Amino acid sequence: MREVVVALLPMKGHSERVAGKNLRPLAGRPLYHWIMDTLLQCRSISEVVIDTDSEEIVADVSRNFPQGTIRKRPADLIGDMVPMHDIVARFVSEHPHGDVFLQTHATNPLLRPSTVERALETFAADEEHDSLMSVTEWRTRLYDADGNPLNHDPDVLLRTQDLSPIYEENSNLYVAPRESIMRTGRRVGDRPLLFPLDRMEAIDIDEEFDFTLVECLVERGLSG
Repeated sequence: MREVVVALLPMKGHSERVAGKNLRPLAGRPLYHWIMDTLLQCRSISEVVIDTDSEEIVADVSRNFPQGTIRKRPADLIGDMVPMHDIVARFVSEHPHGDVFLQTHATNPLLRPSTVERALETFAADEEHDSLMSVTEWRTRLYDADGNPLNHDPDVLLRTQDLSPIYEENSNLYVAPRESIMRTGRRVGDRPLLFPLDRMEAIDIDEEFDFTLVECLVERGLSG
């Protein structure tokens, strides 16, 4: 029997670093519309749930994406300091159906439907890991705060392309079955499968620079 995949898209009305970013226009459309279009194009996803504390977002979703399910965020989970783990775990514990849960953000506008489908297929075929998270691969000389090299030997100046890669959790895509989330209370389990993304596709809008960068890419037709 085919597993039921539920996508969760959390969105706050308030944003500290980029004001009102979820509804802010990107190339003439509210930012979150981009990821909603991506999720709704994925045939593997049975339901897209928007979890929000914003009546403005609720109204916009109702007008533009009637296919989506709106979930009002519980009062005790509203605030800038609430961990995303808590929001995801509560949602999964209260949602009546769904075998596998995918979570992404409105701030990932360049994520492609084909990539989401590939992530779900990759995880479904895997038997060793309890979750999947998207990562960005870096092959560059990195140091810790004390100046100690992390991934290279300063006495052996390898070409950067020959360095062992280090992976950054890029906050684009998380996939986990209900059992893993309920057992760990996290969207990332104890044995996550790393799923590398193209660096351009993996851009996550955290700061004004990121928004400007994505705008430039979209305007130049380089967003995929």
